[in-house]
Amino acid sequence: MSDMLTWAVTTAQILLSLALACATIRTLRGPRAQDRIVGFDSLYVSAMLLLVTVGFRSGSTLYFEAALIVALLGFVSTLALGKFLLRGEIIE
Repeated sequence: MSDMLTWAVTTAQILLSLALACATIRTLRGPRAQDRIVGFDSLYVSAMLLLVTVGFRSGSTLYFEAALIVALLGFVSTLALGKFLLRGEIIE
């Protein structure tokens, strides 16, 4: 990788780590359940993007597959939590 690309990926990883920290704080300290779900949603998106940048830096496809699994599970769990808050039950 060129120096500029290495610098950009490193900066992205640092900023995504900060986003993970902020989302974790929102998930743990959210005053309402809706705030916690939004924090969880931000948490899984940031984790997925961090996995993509790590995979880009290492050149391994394993990280991209892990990011795909995190995205799929995060999306489904966000839908389940939203449905639970709306109706009080997940399975009808």
